[in-house]
Amino acid sequence: MKNFSQAAVLAASLVALLSACSREEPPAKALRAVRTTEVRYDGPGEVDRYVGTVQSRHEVEQSFRVGGKVTQRKVEVGEAVREGDIIGVLDDVDYRLAEQAARQQLVASTAQARQAESDRKRLEALKADGSVSPAEEEQAQTRAQQTKAAAEADERKLELARNRLSYTVLRAPRSGVVTALRFEVGQVVAEGQPILTLAGDGEPEIVVDVPEDRYAAFKEGRFKASLASMPDETFDVELRELAPQAAAQTRTYRARLKPVASRRLPLGATATLLVERNAAAGEVAPIPAGALTQSKGQPAVWIVRRQGGEPTGAVDLVQVAVHGYRNEEVLVSGLPAGELVVTAGVHKMAPGLQVALSANAPTNLAKASR
Repeated sequence: MKNFSQAAVLAASLVALLSACSREEPPAKALRAVRTTEVRYDGPGEVDRYVGTVQSRHEVEQSFRVGGKVTQRKVEVGEAVREGDIIGVLDDVDYRLAEQAARQQLVASTAQARQAESDRKRLEALKADGSVSPAEEEQAQTRAQQTKAAAEADERKLELARNRLSYTVLRAPRSGVVTALRFEVGQVVAEGQPILTLAGDGEPEIVVDVPEDRYAAFKEGRFKASLASMPDETFDVELRELAPQAAAQTRTYRARLKPVASRRLPLGATATLLVERNAAAGEVAPIPAGALTQSKGQPAVWIVRRQGGEPTGAVDLVQVAVHGYRNEEVLVSGLPAGELVVTAGVHKMAPGLQVALSANAPTNLAKASR
């Protein structure tokens, strides 16, 4: 009987021991890790980038003032020319013939004018003794005036013929660089047809197109530029001209900027224009666009309310005011400085959800965006 009792006690102890082992505490649920950024109101500079080209301030298309067949072309694209240099020559045979004909016509009309004037003077002398009637004298005066006017007109025609003959030689009106050619030897060109573009190389400018929504801000910006061939070298430029009317096809406004300090720029080069404008301090803060969500139809963000110095906290949905967008950021206000905003996975958040800050959070976006 004693042995049976000891066996029962031993069995009960084993059962209690096994029961204790089976009642382990359930593992703690891991907190969701989130990425955040710190709200900063330090007036970060907003920088817009535009890609443009280097052009000359003075760029003019040249053309012959008469038509004809091209016999000579003296320039090539990219060649520098000086004022007065010959650019091209037309066949001048017809213009020389016209000049000779005008000269002969002037000789004839001048002779007729001299004869008419001589007749007038002779009749005027005969009038004293009554040999010539007043009507005959009047006719002589009229003829003298007509022939004199005809001679003067023929003189002007000769002058025009000489001018047209000289127009068969096209000369550079100013020093510059040939940027485009549209004529060849043997080609027949019309009067006034553009055949060449001549750009002055003394005043280079950077030309960009500005969208309508950036028009007002563009005028207030500070400008720097760099060339694709020297991307690490920037220089200051200033706005010289901003078109008051948008282009019909692109609906953009053409802006022309010149270097503040005189410098030579290669015509046709690709340039990057940086337009910096400051946001007023204490007004807006940049956050990633992916952090923006909605609350009751209004823009909102999820913020993490930390518990002391622990890398954990609870999320809360807070409405904000949106002031604009730039690249992949949105400018907001309505949050205290230093608040942590959830930047990813906002659709998985819920009020009061306990989260853990990611190892690389918070991100100082304001500094990174500069």
